[in-house]
Amino acid sequence: MTDCCGCCAAFKPRYKRLVDSIFPADPKDGLVKSNMDKLTFFAMKSPDKLDRIGEYLAQRLSRDVYRQKYSSVNIAMEALDTLLVTCHAQSLNLFVESFLKMVQKLLECNDVDLQCLATASFVKFANIEEDTPSYHRRYDFFVSKFSSMCHSNDNNLENCTRLRISGLHGLQGVVRKTVTDDLQCNIWKPTHMDKIVPSLLFNMQATGCPASSEPESPKDEDNPSSVAEMVFRDFVCRASYGNINAVIRPVLMHLDNHNLWVPNDFALKCFKIIMYSVQAQYGYIVVQMLMNHLDENSKEYAKIKASIVDVLSETVLIAAGGSIGPSVLEVFNTLLRHLRISVDTVLVEGQRANDERHFQEAIINTIGDFANNLPDYQKIEIMMFVMGKVPLPSEEARSGPEVLLQTMLLKSLLKVATKYKTISMANAFPSSFMEPLLRMSLIKDAGIRRIVQEILHTLIDRHDNLSKLKTVGIYKDVNQLDVTIKKPQRQDVVFIRKNGSLFFWHLYENIRQPNNKVDNYESIYTTMVLIYIEMGSEEILVELFRLALEIQVIEARRKDAPYYLPEVAFNRANTSSCYPSTDIMQKVWLFNSDAISEALSKIGFDVSRLNAPFTVKPSTLGSVELNHSISDINSINMDPESAVSTPVLARKTATEEVTFESMKKILEHDQKAKEQEKKRQLQIYESFKTGPFEDIVARSEAQSQIFQKKLSEILDGIEDEQPHLHSNHFNKDENEQGEIHDKHILGLSVHSIPVHEMKFPQLFVY
Repeated sequence: MTDCCGCCAAFKPRYKRLVDSIFPADPKDGLVKSNMDKLTFFAMKSPDKLDRIGEYLAQRLSRDVYRQKYSSVNIAMEALDTLLVTCHAQSLNLFVESFLKMVQKLLECNDVDLQCLATASFVKFANIEEDTPSYHRRYDFFVSKFSSMCHSNDNNLENCTRLRISGLHGLQGVVRKTVTDDLQCNIWKPTHMDKIVPSLLFNMQATGCPASSEPESPKDEDNPSSVAEMVFRDFVCRASYGNINAVIRPVLMHLDNHNLWVPNDFALKCFKIIMYSVQAQYGYIVVQMLMNHLDENSKEYAKIKASIVDVLSETVLIAAGGSIGPSVLEVFNTLLRHLRISVDTVLVEGQRANDERHFQEAIINTIGDFANNLPDYQKIEIMMFVMGKVPLPSEEARSGPEVLLQTMLLKSLLKVATKYKTISMANAFPSSFMEPLLRMSLIKDAGIRRIVQEILHTLIDRHDNLSKLKTVGIYKDVNQLDVTIKKPQRQDVVFIRKNGSLFFWHLYENIRQPNNKVDNYESIYTTMVLIYIEMGSEEILVELFRLALEIQVIEARRKDAPYYLPEVAFNRANTSSCYPSTDIMQKVWLFNSDAISEALSKIGFDVSRLNAPFTVKPSTLGSVELNHSISDINSINMDPESAVSTPVLARKTATEEVTFESMKKILEHDQKAKEQEKKRQLQIYESFKTGPFEDIVARSEAQSQIFQKKLSEILDGIEDEQPHLHSNHFNKDENEQGEIHDKHILGLSVHSIPVHEMKFPQLFVY
């Protein structure tokens, strides 16, 4: 019988004999290396036999698994791995099918060692780059199996850890194998993503095995949390533009389903990994998806929304180079809309007021983080955009929702202003932003007025002097403040000359508000000082003195009225007993305008306007009526010298009412004029193109003669008027000297030919 078996073995195909030869008599001895080399050489020489080799190995492996000969199973898998690595034939696809069947067979076993062995072989296969694509290969089973291994809850902690790590490596292998080949299954489908991403996040969140503090510690390879984080980074890094949504969507769903927003430590960790791993140009997609998720959860608790906004803020900080997306204003509009919704919620549900306030602060901080990543010109646009969202003061609603909304929006504006670096005042204060901001400085609420002054401080201060001016006091030596004062730029001086009256009038009205507090007075004082430091020309200094004389808040005060000194007036610890019962201002307690005028005159300042009353409402306010202004409108005085200094041309008054019909006529007239001009140009073009040269020369000579005649008439008229003009201002000798001097300046001699007698060259057009 033995002789018969040996005889039958001799009739086996050669590839079967080579496969049988790699298995030793005792499986514990391991793979026979020499025979494995023979099998490999045969497979490379005869690649058409690869599929048969694979089928035969699969048969033997199935039989050994059934008989629980695990040593022989290990030998078969080692042989398969060797053949996969060494053979790169076109027929490898058929061999791979047999290989995947064997891997699937092992993964279906309950033995932990076999599952880990199969996963290791699959990972080796995933690292192989195939020459030919596969159109029919599917990995659905492997995605499901590896995901289930990632959620293993085996009672044996060691086996549980091994299964989870193997499952994570298996998922990484599936992604690596399919993501680069569009002809294979689409791994980015929601069916697969809903299994892969939660499996990774589940292991990242696991705290059973804490990660090592060292980033490259070998122990991290045995920690499912560290392995999951590594796989997740590699997974996100491979996502292209169209696949980012497929990755972020299951992350958001996982955080929602498992209530992981509060606290948001794990959410922050996930999105930091995403932002650091995703390609820089796709970072704005993550920001947009978080914004959309915030919209979807607009009716959730304030704590959840605040956590989402905190994550959004951290995401923006990581966004590279301001890559926040094309629609920046849309992002700010969304945040401001949620801010408004939160304000309304606070007024309706008082018990959640603290959570809503935290949510509001989170939005304001996020707005600042957004603005910090934008260029300066966009920061100005954002400030103008936020200012446009602030409801202007009205008499109907002086408190409640309007005041709270104004406060929150102005705080957002202040946050953006802190991120802006002022270079030119004209750029920092465009009229469409400056005028509504100053109008808000006269609102009834004292807190809002203080916020407006803080915004002015932030934008005006360019040399970091703000912190040195917070304390109001009387200093004998200004140098002890250690403020930085530089010569103002010319464009800034021009700006304050143009808009100074608007600033000063609003400061004057602001300080006259009856409900001002210590903070308000200090902020107004700081604004005045910053205006002088940053834009302080001679004229501005005089205007500031005028303003100071109007708002008298100094040796006589120390003796008789110390409560009018800054040390007492700006002391927040004061009580009503610190102030007199009667408020009678004596003249000796006021600033001496004569002494100030004399001091300014000595250093060459123009003090003609110093004693003029500071109650003029700037004309730039136009017809806008501020009902809350408490200045006397009848006290407006006009400067008659301004009319004298205007040009000779008189102002024209509008005699025709501007209506829709009139504008329509103008547009129609312009259209007709354009058509006529086009026809005239076409005629000129045709005449020069087709007309004879003599006609062109004759036409040019006629035009030059007309021009010469008109020029002669103008110069004759000037010559006739010249003696008359000089006789009104100068005597004859001075006139002659002036004419000679003027002619020498023009480079002409006294006996040169008069200008009107000079012959100009004729003009020819060719």
